[in-house]
Amino acid sequence: MGSSIGELAALFTAVCWTVTAISFEAASRKVGSIPVNIIRLVMAFVLIGLFTWLRRGMLLPLDATAYNWFWLALSGLVGFVIGDLFLFKAFAVIGSRLSLLIMTLVPPFAALIGWILLGEVLAPIHIGGMALTISGIGLVILHRKRKNHPTKEMPAKAPPIGIVYALLGAIGQAAGLVLSKLGMQDYDAFSATQIRVIAGIIGFTIVIHVFKKWFAVNLALKNKKALKLMFIGAIFGPFLGVSSSLIAVKYTATGIASTVMSISPILILPATYFLYKQRVSWREIIGAIISIAGVALFFLW
Repeated sequence: MGSSIGELAALFTAVCWTVTAISFEAASRKVGSIPVNIIRLVMAFVLIGLFTWLRRGMLLPLDATAYNWFWLALSGLVGFVIGDLFLFKAFAVIGSRLSLLIMTLVPPFAALIGWILLGEVLAPIHIGGMALTISGIGLVILHRKRKNHPTKEMPAKAPPIGIVYALLGAIGQAAGLVLSKLGMQDYDAFSATQIRVIAGIIGFTIVIHVFKKWFAVNLALKNKKALKLMFIGAIFGPFLGVSSSLIAVKYTATGIASTVMSISPILILPATYFLYKQRVSWREIIGAIISIAGVALFFLW
């Protein structure tokens, strides 16, 4: 079991991101995505600070080295800010179905960048597990989005710029994960996450200033229902989810961790069934089984 710490942390991350996806989607519909992004990061900064103060006696990661700060801050900017901004742009141009399909490239991108920067090499069985998992996720996303949004989510001809946005979003998230591993090393995962969050807050502050979104942020702070949703999302997202993702990449290859963490579209099926009474088709069930089989390969090797 000790050798599976990274995979188990990645699985917990996927569960956290399932909760946070539902929360942030509902909050974004009420107040917009940019206000949600910066507010959730500020909430996470406070939560992590309180947690590390109780656990380590430090509100801030003052014991981090300059090396930790540089690479973790860079990973926060690349992952939290650049990756998310391009992903949201892709949603607007080519729709969420095609965007999410392209985002399934995050695991192979992470594996490639991990090989280049960290020298990580995946065994053939791990590559097979990655292929199975991504195939199952793609099957679920294709079916679910086509069924729920037959015209909006399936453009007759996808603008190339939208595909570029989605690819840059995938590369941003993959690179952010690898840079996190490079910068964290043996440092505390929660404090490392706090450094990433600080960089994310600074990045989104600049974005909000450039796009003049402060009025939208002020309105969001007055929406109590949205704030409750953002708080839930902050707990399971930047606080628990991102921190556990750093634990995952600390103990296993980034390509493996990224693949296991990407199964949120599978985990969200039972959640939407019980919460929204959405019917789950046989095609989605088959996709889930394929993905679970792929993830199982990481634990069996």
